[in-house]
Amino acid sequence: MNIQPLTSMSAAQYELLLSADPSPVMVASYVNRALKFAAQIDHKLVGVLLLLPTHPQTLEIVNLAVSQCHQNQGIGTQLLQFAENWAHQKHYRTLEIATGSTSFGPLYLYQKQGFRITSIERDFFSQHYPQTIWENKLILKDLIRLQKTLL
Repeated sequence: MNIQPLTSMSAAQYELLLSADPSPVMVASYVNRALKFAAQIDHKLVGVLLLLPTHPQTLEIVNLAVSQCHQNQGIGTQLLQFAENWAHQKHYRTLEIATGSTSFGPLYLYQKQGFRITSIERDFFSQHYPQTIWENKLILKDLIRLQKTLL
């Protein structure tokens, strides 16, 4: 897999971002400020990663998306490892990520990679997203924030 920085977003890359965050308004709030990376296999887009410095020495993964046909193949893990290595090289000490309380797959992946839950923002999705989001047969309401200290 080849991960390269992006200077702009193609329509396909933007659509992939929306698969991880279904709100164009929310994506627009961070996409232009974020450091953007695309993952390709054999010149085919398989993932997108957006990183955003939020505090001194803290970098947040604001969007990590893997195309549906390439999920469960280790690409998300590789993107997380890339983000961690990139952050470490740039002297960040903390890496953060957030996900929905009903996003069982991503939540498992992040914890497997050493992220720990730091907080829960109750009713985040019902307050910030205009439409109800159903995931795993549950209504998504709460946002879970996770953090990893980089050595």
